[in-house]
Amino acid sequence: MGLGMLMGKLLNLVQHGRNNRTVNQERTIKGSTVSCLKISCLLALSLLLLEAGAQAESIVVPAQRSIPQKVDLTAVEVTAMIQELEGLIGRFESALLAAEAANGDLDFSLSATIEKILAEQSTEATKEVSSSVSSSPQSTNPILVQARRGLQNFRDAIAQKDFSKARQEWNQTQRLLWDNYPLDRKLAQPEIRAIWLDRGTIVRARSEKDLAKLFDQLAAAGFNTVFFETVNASYPIYPSSVAPEQNPLVRGWDPLAAAVKLAHERQMELHAWVWIFAAANQRHNLLLKQPVDYLGPVLEANPDWANLDQKGRAFHPDTKKAFFDPANPEVQRYLISLLEEIASKYEVDGIQFDYIRYPFQDPNMNQTYGYSMVARQQFHQQTGVDPAKLRLSDHNLWREWADFRTQQVDRFVASASKKLRQKNPDLILSAAVFAIPRPERIHKIQQHWESWAEQGYLDLIVPMTYALDTDSLQQLTQPVVSFSDRSRSLIVPGIRLLQLPDIVAVDQIQLLRDLPVGGYALFAAENLNDNLHEIFRRTQGPEEDTTPEPVPYRQPLKTAANRYQTLLREWCFLLENNQLKMQEPAFSQWSRQAEELSVLLESIAEEPSKSNVSKAQSALSSFRSRFQKWMREYGAEKPYQVQVWDNRLQTIEKLLGIEN
Repeated sequence: MGLGMLMGKLLNLVQHGRNNRTVNQERTIKGSTVSCLKISCLLALSLLLLEAGAQAESIVVPAQRSIPQKVDLTAVEVTAMIQELEGLIGRFESALLAAEAANGDLDFSLSATIEKILAEQSTEATKEVSSSVSSSPQSTNPILVQARRGLQNFRDAIAQKDFSKARQEWNQTQRLLWDNYPLDRKLAQPEIRAIWLDRGTIVRARSEKDLAKLFDQLAAAGFNTVFFETVNASYPIYPSSVAPEQNPLVRGWDPLAAAVKLAHERQMELHAWVWIFAAANQRHNLLLKQPVDYLGPVLEANPDWANLDQKGRAFHPDTKKAFFDPANPEVQRYLISLLEEIASKYEVDGIQFDYIRYPFQDPNMNQTYGYSMVARQQFHQQTGVDPAKLRLSDHNLWREWADFRTQQVDRFVASASKKLRQKNPDLILSAAVFAIPRPERIHKIQQHWESWAEQGYLDLIVPMTYALDTDSLQQLTQPVVSFSDRSRSLIVPGIRLLQLPDIVAVDQIQLLRDLPVGGYALFAAENLNDNLHEIFRRTQGPEEDTTPEPVPYRQPLKTAANRYQTLLREWCFLLENNQLKMQEPAFSQWSRQAEELSVLLESIAEEPSKSNVSKAQSALSSFRSRFQKWMREYGAEKPYQVQVWDNRLQTIEKLLGIEN
């Protein structure tokens, strides 16, 4: 199928979704109630883009909320537009509070702040009532005042059926917030700030000296984790004793050795990003001046290692890639030996599994993979059936065939994880995965990353939640976030920079900072422009003469304590400015437990012990169980911010669980 036909299908899907979504859909920061049909459209689009051959595992969801240009607006469209504007206002206010609290010159001690407030209240009680201090929240920021007015104007225009004015108000309010995002001050919290450093950028560097300039830029921009493309289509970026051939475009030097050195000199972590089962790429063949059907240096020497479709083809007709067969024990041994070489030869801090799946398939179109002779024989021994003779209508056996292939990938992850951790227990293992629902993912690509996380095989799950608007990013991210409570793995959603406006990238990062995740990952370094670099330098870059921030997967307890102090600063800032509304006895209960929790977290950060971590977990659980009730009055006017705080408490809870 051609790309034009795919895009036609896409437009039909999106329009169908717009015309059929129900009106009564409310979306909170947790995204617990969103339009199922819209999500179906997003997922269908993801699969269409896969079918079209999206590069480097990149699935990009285009912007879903371009303002409709027809005369009127449907109730569904109005509801969605209101939700998106409310979400943007919430993220803007959250970013503004983080910036003001982080850069204020007040003494942000919760106990001192409370003592000051109580003393002022005692003094005020002796004065005239008219001079008493108000305890109601205030929205004094003129941008927020104007934005809320714009949202109300939008609602009023809709009520009057003046759709032209409604569109104008919506656009102006969105632009107002984007143009005034607080990007002149630091506002980041301790988090994973990762970026994929792609093969093309590495090749263009040509030397350690040029690569050093790139690492200088990344360090100044505040990134603490680099996913360095180490094996691409069977070509390692380094001279290997296991793989038959180094990438010809970097012969004469060792980019991986240089990258490890450069990253560590700048107090960054370097994780080797490895294509696992994707073994060859016709597009790369052109760059290397190889025949288009060249299977790469490994499959050419071992053609029986190839993952074949029902017609015996190795190359996928759309993605133009050929894969290894995960069911082949020799394939698994080779790949694990390659990973062990990386872990033992280089002081990498982590290894990331990419293409850890089967090729994209559509059984409904009679397009499936896994039919090597080795796989067919194994499945026949288990079931007495040749999978090449199965049809989708053979429901039970087809499900068993899908499970068989999924188990081959699972087996590799389990074995690789065990052997790599034996070589280096401190090695951080991650996987770049798809965020589409598990049943469809098993059906299409046999990737069951939830199991890997639950079994403890991975430290980080990095879903490729690529979208061209923040609303779509939230909807793709939410199912992964909902799963995170079931494992100790941290979730690090991905953002793709290609074709993404800079301010939307900033807004998407703010969304992820407001969700209970460990941080974010940007794809890729080749798309990090000068403007974004400058924004990152100001908002998340390291400060001079300060201790480096802890990295969540490396120092979870220190990160937990640090992130909680960030929360305290925000609460103190609001208290100092008379904007945190809370009545007695809630105020006394909240402040006492908040202070006790602070002491516990600081204690375990300095002197961790299993018993003290358990005490902190218990205190935090108790605090969270009452938090929404304590914040009920404030939350009535600022529900987004209260949910953000609870999400951050949830992340702290997750960090304590990693250590204990």
